[in-house]
Amino acid sequence: MSPTTPPLSLLRDIPSGIWALGFVSLLMDVSSEMIHALLPVYLVTVLSASMVAVGFIEGIAEATASIVKVFSGALSDWLGKRKLLAAIGYGLAACTKPIFPLASSVGWLVAARFIDRIGKGIRGAPRDALVADIAPNHLRGASFGLRQSLDTIGGFLGPALGIFLMWLTLDHFQAVFWIAVIPAFLSFGLILFAVHEPTRQPGLRQVRSPFSRAELRQLGSSYWWVVGFATVFALARFSAAFLILRAQALGLPLVLIPMVLVVMNVVYALAAYPVGVLSDRFNRMTILTAGFAILIVADAVLAIAGGLAGVTLGIVLWGLHMGFTQGLLATLVADTAPPELRGTAYGMFNLTGGLAALAASVLAGELWDHLGAPATFLSGAGLTAAALFGLMLVRRLVPGLGGSRSANSR
Repeated sequence: MSPTTPPLSLLRDIPSGIWALGFVSLLMDVSSEMIHALLPVYLVTVLSASMVAVGFIEGIAEATASIVKVFSGALSDWLGKRKLLAAIGYGLAACTKPIFPLASSVGWLVAARFIDRIGKGIRGAPRDALVADIAPNHLRGASFGLRQSLDTIGGFLGPALGIFLMWLTLDHFQAVFWIAVIPAFLSFGLILFAVHEPTRQPGLRQVRSPFSRAELRQLGSSYWWVVGFATVFALARFSAAFLILRAQALGLPLVLIPMVLVVMNVVYALAAYPVGVLSDRFNRMTILTAGFAILIVADAVLAIAGGLAGVTLGIVLWGLHMGFTQGLLATLVADTAPPELRGTAYGMFNLTGGLAALAASVLAGELWDHLGAPATFLSGAGLTAAALFGLMLVRRLVPGLGGSRSANSR
């Protein structure tokens, strides 16, 4: 790949399997985000849940997904197959979507969110390992960026549909939740029929016990450094539910609440693919450093915002930091983990990040209830600064990590 090749011209070189997985993610995200964009407000205004309850529900949901990912990822390494587990995860998520419109209490919504996230956990690590298995080495960053961009397009189409349907149904939450069931089942059908398992690379050893000490050592020190600074970063990134609640507190009308996720995800989707292409040409760690710095600025803006203009800027910056970080962190895992252990690698990576996300969301809820919104976002900025310090330390300790040609090393 020439350093001057335009990002758009590279799209035709990305394998069809990456495109298919991207559209699978897009459809499931349309479904999920139609629900999740409205869920925090539905919990607080209709079911009278507290802010701590919102933080707990969001945190436990993501932590559940991350815990399941570690087992599904290891199982995919043991089987030497990725697609089966990914399809089971998407199917389970689709089957749980009807619970949301049927739920009559916070307990039911907790159960629905919990089961839905189990589905996400089952599919997450095998899907990411499948992307790494399909992607050519020289297009690894672009492939992860493309899948992330398509996933994130679903992330703003879902809330946009939510806005339109809330207007159309006169704020009828359950009707919107029912319509969200449709794209979930389309996503399940697409992975069944349009995604194909690649032929296993010759010479790869069979993994018999992914969680054994010997196998975990095989992941290598560079991989564990990536996990370390990514976990600290996850502590700084609480649920986007708090962006929604911040916008509502500053006067955003109920019918426009999903616009928070629309704006954030439009910026995220526009940034993820170009950033992935850049990471194939330049040092990934340099680009990641910029992403961490953007989150610090975003949190500071959200902390001091006094109106909708300020909170909009903060949301735009939040989406930009996502585009600069999420695909790159996944790419760094693929760069550093052995191919036969990629499922386990993504599982462990997501486990530590999910547990950190649980702590982050619960802490954010507590800070919001006791000290207010500014304290919540300022704490996020402080934790991001700590993660940025850790990233710079790792760059000194592992000088070659994230190099523009590191993707070719495996």
